[in-house]
Amino acid sequence: MKTPVNIRRRRLTLAMSASLAAPVRAAPLGAARPNILFIAVDDLDYGIYRFMGKLRRLVREPGLELGSHFINLTLCAPSRATMLRGQFAHNTRNTDNLMPWGGFEKFFKDGLESSTFATWLQSAGYRTGLVGKYLNNYPSVDSGANYVPPGWDTWFSPNGGGSYGQYWYSVNDDGSTRHFGGAPQDHFQNVLLRRAQAFLRSAAADPPARPFLLWVAPYLPHKPYRAPVPYLELFPGLRAPRPPSFNEADVSDKPAWLRALPRLDAAAIRQVEETYRKRRQCAAALDDMVEGLVSTLAETGQLDDTYVLFSSDNGFFHGEHRIPEDKRRAYEEAIRVPLVIRGPGIPAGRTVYRLTGNVDFAPTFAELAGITPPAFVDGRSLVPLFSGMPPWRWRRAYLLESQPAEATDAERAYAGLRTNSRQTFVLYDNGDAEYYDMRTDPWQLQNRYADMPEALKGSLTARLRALQGSGGAALRRAEEQVFGGQ
Repeated sequence: MKTPVNIRRRRLTLAMSASLAAPVRAAPLGAARPNILFIAVDDLDYGIYRFMGKLRRLVREPGLELGSHFINLTLCAPSRATMLRGQFAHNTRNTDNLMPWGGFEKFFKDGLESSTFATWLQSAGYRTGLVGKYLNNYPSVDSGANYVPPGWDTWFSPNGGGSYGQYWYSVNDDGSTRHFGGAPQDHFQNVLLRRAQAFLRSAAADPPARPFLLWVAPYLPHKPYRAPVPYLELFPGLRAPRPPSFNEADVSDKPAWLRALPRLDAAAIRQVEETYRKRRQCAAALDDMVEGLVSTLAETGQLDDTYVLFSSDNGFFHGEHRIPEDKRRAYEEAIRVPLVIRGPGIPAGRTVYRLTGNVDFAPTFAELAGITPPAFVDGRSLVPLFSGMPPWRWRRAYLLESQPAEATDAERAYAGLRTNSRQTFVLYDNGDAEYYDMRTDPWQLQNRYADMPEALKGSLTARLRALQGSGGAALRRAEEQVFGGQ
């Protein structure tokens, strides 16, 4: 089936714009550029990551964990837009999963696909591929079912049916629609792994001058939490963790939206337990996927030349603070996710606690590829953290943002900071506020905003407003600034 002329023209225009937005800086003569395998899963919280033994053995132990890694806006499409562009949500203006505030349709209509890490690396000679979930509500009527965004040599992303449910869905496979049914082998996690391994085997035949970037993006462990058949009997009777914040008894210090939540009753707790058990099953399948991908890299002789990065688009609640299942809040369970990396030159077994976030992936990939990212990029390359002494100049605060009030409500809309001294500071649109010092209150049980020092309150507010109103190099300078009261 031929691609419509208007879409072909749009692709050409976007590709030309991308090449102008990110001038390529040639790598030194004779220097080999690394491959990049980027695994970004869906809704995996840090707590469940700790049970993924194969991931830890194959990526964490021979590599690096960035132990203070946070998400700017904890919702799928905005987080992925931030990953693709290296911009915070207030600069991508993609702040929800649905129009008119966000999702694929807005990303497409705003022309943001013209300059992403995919277009930059493709222009620099990389073979690029995406296998799995793109932005929520892809594709759109305007794009057409078989639209392939600029920058991608290989494209394998669901374009219809029940992809979240893992069965009875269709996929845009490099511009042609394929349909999958309800057999065990059709579970999307199984299909995704086979397609990703095929990409890696094909890339192994490329000349050294053509490294690859592959983004593997499973839907697991997103709701409805349906793991492949072999995993469905795992963990019978498993209980969800019971941290001190679980089903929090006293929320009188919390913002209005949380005070309105009832304590979880027995039925709600049973549902939390069932959800947690299913998500652990999904994590076991993801663990095996990592093993399969790393094994394929080893079998094809590419492992030593490949950076493997594993992370998630946001975290998740399992009953903490009375929240049975969600991700759109500024507590640690939602904003903190794993980031582990192995690759050339990374010493084994290190953990670095400098503040990092999903805004940093795009500039990191650019530096690894030997190219200069566009000036609009807000994030910073993680490469200086890979080995040796971390740089002295680094961000002191990471910006937290939410859906706009129009997409949620003023009680839940917020902006905040997570600082390098383990503080969380949040201002809500309705006037509520929160402040936690996790050094003394790691479970965020006591909101100290009302009695925090005025100098600290003022400095954090000023820093937050500075970050909200800036971008690019100016934003990075504001992140590094030392304010009074800290």
